[in-house]
Amino acid sequence: MDATRLRDVQTPLKKQYKEDPASAVVTLHADGELDGTGVACRVRTATALAEAGLHPATGGDGTQLCSGDMLLEALVACAGVTLRAVATSMGLEVSGTVRAEGDLDFRGTLGVDKEAPVGFRDVRLSFALDTTADEEQVASLIRLTERYCVVLQTIKGNPHTDVAVTTNRS
Repeated sequence: MDATRLRDVQTPLKKQYKEDPASAVVTLHADGELDGTGVACRVRTATALAEAGLHPATGGDGTQLCSGDMLLEALVACAGVTLRAVATSMGLEVSGTVRAEGDLDFRGTLGVDKEAPVGFRDVRLSFALDTTADEEQVASLIRLTERYCVVLQTIKGNPHTDVAVTTNRS
């Protein structure tokens, strides 16, 4: 997709969202299935059924996806798509790789140390780019990618989160 095509696709959406801000709010969702036979959760993605389980550092055997890895994968996917969209809008030719790393202290996850955090304490996102863009263009590309990457902004922003439960007793 080139800049003209991207602009043609996004211009009517931007106009709609300016005129009707409520139409820009979309609720995304993910669904999982707990089958009760193991320590796992099956998550339906757009193209497959992914099974998440315990990370080897918490007793898993490594055959199932780790939800922490999935979070980093979502960050890489979002940052990569955002970077490509921004580069396209800027008319820049860019290829390369995106990498996310995160540090977890599994003492917190396993309840070994109540002072140890549960969750990532540090996350690093990096790009190795092949481009003819100059330093100023690359700096602008990264600044805009950071600004518009939904997953990165969600992680940085620490959004309000609700947890709810319903039960069916058999």
